[in-house]
Amino acid sequence: MSLKEIASMVGTSVSTVSRVLNNTSSTCASKDLQNRIWEAARRTGYLPNEAARQLQKADSAPAQTSHVSIVLARITSLEKDLFFSELFRNLEVELMKQRTQIDDVIYAEESFSQDLSATGGVIILGRCSQKLLSHITAQNRNIVGIWRNPMNFNVDEVICDGKKAAEQAMRHLLSCGHKKIAYIGDCSYESRYIGYCNMLIQYQIPMDYNLIKQTNQTGEEAEPAFLELLQNKLSGKADFTAIFCANDSTAIRVLALLHAQKKAVRESISVISIDNVEESQETRPLLTTIQIPRSEMAHMAVTLLLDRISRAHEEAVRIEFPCRLVLRDSCYNIN
Repeated sequence: MSLKEIASMVGTSVSTVSRVLNNTSSTCASKDLQNRIWEAARRTGYLPNEAARQLQKADSAPAQTSHVSIVLARITSLEKDLFFSELFRNLEVELMKQRTQIDDVIYAEESFSQDLSATGGVIILGRCSQKLLSHITAQNRNIVGIWRNPMNFNVDEVICDGKKAAEQAMRHLLSCGHKKIAYIGDCSYESRYIGYCNMLIQYQIPMDYNLIKQTNQTGEEAEPAFLELLQNKLSGKADFTAIFCANDSTAIRVLALLHAQKKAVRESISVISIDNVEESQETRPLLTTIQIPRSEMAHMAVTLLLDRISRAHEEAVRIEFPCRLVLRDSCYNIN
C-alpha cells in the first residue's frame, strides 16, 4: 500500500497523507480527515518507506510485522478526551515506525471480555483497575501501561506523575499571589486533586469546599461547574482569583466561557491546567499549562513493549518522565 493509494481512498492529496502519517503538522488536515487517513493506513497495513525498505532488503531475512492491541481503560471515546486522542496518535506514529500494526482499539468499559491472547502485546492507556488488568494479564504477558502515576502493578509502565504536575501548577499560581484557588476535575482517587490539596496544606491555606467542583474532566461537565463558581463569585457567595483545571479539556471550555464575560471579570480570574494539548495554543488568552511529554511517553512505551515481546527483559520496568510549566497568558500576577 502506498501513500498515493491511501490518498485515493480518502479523497485527499498525497502530500496531506504524508504530513499526517509522519506527524509533521497537526493543522494540515481536519480532525475528521486525519482520522480517516489513519483508519485507512491501519486497515491496509501501510508501512513507511524506511520500514518497507528494511523488509525488502535482499541480503537480510524479512522482518515480521508485530501486532498489538490498545486498551483505553479510562475513557469511552477518543473524541471526548484531547489528551488521550493526541497520545493515541503519537502511539500510531511510533508503532508505524517500528513496523507494528494495531489489531484492535478497545474501550475497556464496552469490551471487558475481549480476548487478547492472540495479539502480540497490549498497550493500556489511562488508569487501569486491578480487575481489568487481571483479565488482560491472564491472556497476555506482554503489557505496558501509560498513565500519570505508578500503579504498583507487575507490568511495564510509562508515567508522568499527575500529583507532581498538579503541585507544579499550584506552585505557579501561589507564586503569582493567588491564595483563593478553585479546582475543577475528578476528586475520587485522583492524583491531581491530591496535588491540589497538598499545596494548600503546605502553604497553610484552609480548604474551601465551595471552590471544589467534581467533574469527569470533560468540557461538557466543566461548563456547569464553572458557571456555578462564577455565579457564586459575582453574587458574593464565594471568592476566588484562580482556577486549577485538572486537564486542558476542562480549561479550554472554562476559558471560552470566561471570554464571554466583561473584561473586568475576565482579568480577575487566572486559569491553569495540565496536558499542553494542541488546542491550548489557540485559546484566548493562550492557556498556561503543564506539559505532559506525550510523544516521548509513546516512544518509550512502544520500545518497552517490543523489547518485552522479544523476551529481552523479564522484570517489570517503570519509566517516569518529568513535566514542565508552559507559561502563556492565562495566569495573572496579583502580588
